[in-house]
Amino acid sequence: MPALDGMRVLDMTQYEAGTSGTQYLAWLGADVVKVEGPSGDPGRQTGRQLGRVLGDPQYFMNYNGNKRSVVIDLKKPEGRALLLDLVPHFDAFVENYGPGVIEALDLGYEVMKARNPGLIYARIKGFGLSGPYSQYKSYDWVAQASAGTFSVTGEPDGPPMRPAPTIGDSGTGIQIALGITAAYVQKQRTGEGQFIEISMQEAATMFMRTMGLATWGDSPAPRTGIRQGGTVTSTYPCKGDAANDWVFIMITTTRMWDTFCATTALPELFTDERFATPESRIEHKEPLYDLVAAWTQQHTKREVMEILGAAGVPCSYIFDTQDLFTDPHLVGRDFIQTVDHPVNGLVKLMRNPLRMSGSNVPFKPSPQLAEHTAEVLQSDLGMDAERLAALQAAGIVRCAE
Repeated sequence: MPALDGMRVLDMTQYEAGTSGTQYLAWLGADVVKVEGPSGDPGRQTGRQLGRVLGDPQYFMNYNGNKRSVVIDLKKPEGRALLLDLVPHFDAFVENYGPGVIEALDLGYEVMKARNPGLIYARIKGFGLSGPYSQYKSYDWVAQASAGTFSVTGEPDGPPMRPAPTIGDSGTGIQIALGITAAYVQKQRTGEGQFIEISMQEAATMFMRTMGLATWGDSPAPRTGIRQGGTVTSTYPCKGDAANDWVFIMITTTRMWDTFCATTALPELFTDERFATPESRIEHKEPLYDLVAAWTQQHTKREVMEILGAAGVPCSYIFDTQDLFTDPHLVGRDFIQTVDHPVNGLVKLMRNPLRMSGSNVPFKPSPQLAEHTAEVLQSDLGMDAERLAALQAAGIVRCAE
């Protein structure tokens, strides 16, 4: 049985921060009903400039698998009333619209709580619902800039750099999913719902807790750059001409250092006094880096990982986005799933990284816009075909063709 079998989530999220959170709940077995406007989640358009013309872009499919899609025009009074009629049938409601949107629709917590006292009502905002920045708009990279991630990325003598992974969005989504799940467990004991708020800035800041420990809160942490330290821990070039023919090696203990020396068999590591102690290695980190780089450049990045990893030295080659879909380890663990989308055909997607022995949820593609409007309104509200047709003719709802 799926872990969250029986949980129902009314999903009014868009783009990534909210959609990644509700997808996690869907991956765990919750029935997630995605409420979209007539033009759909704007995420359905993100990436179309890259050339895909049929179906939904990869961006949307990445964050909306295992959900159902209902289209309701909430700007119309009848549409808003329909949503409120649905609220008693759900355990949780989630939204991540910009500041003031929910207020303009008059769909706040108190309004929905009046319709369903046990509702778990979750809101994601860039800077939270209070404080001087609460009305500021935000996206992932804005959240990361405000969380400090730019400040520690890049070369020490260079400008701050934007981290590419969207930890501001998906990092927030995963945390809100945990909060909703915890509230759902609490509801099983108390019968009561609750209000949940999360700030993207604060959620992203959680990933900064190991940065600048030596000067925690007293002065800015430096940017790390490629050459991270003097005890070999760093990123090294490997054989090959591709942009990502690099490997990252991390040594944190004396045992790891000894293993590294024995495995690489570089004579200088045994005989050169400059590398005899951790202190001297830090002092002479430049020649140490050059020595190790000369060794890594004799091997491909995969070879370096196989040699050192098998010996017990923590390392990884620099996976590029193609490696993520072709590396034998990830492929062998079925992390990459191929799903059959009704319009896009066979699509490769990343699965839920959680592997639970007692919860198996089949992997499903993202829904087409309005695919489940009729299904949900008929099953939850008992709506007949005549009423459904009238609502569709009035532009209040949209059903799949």
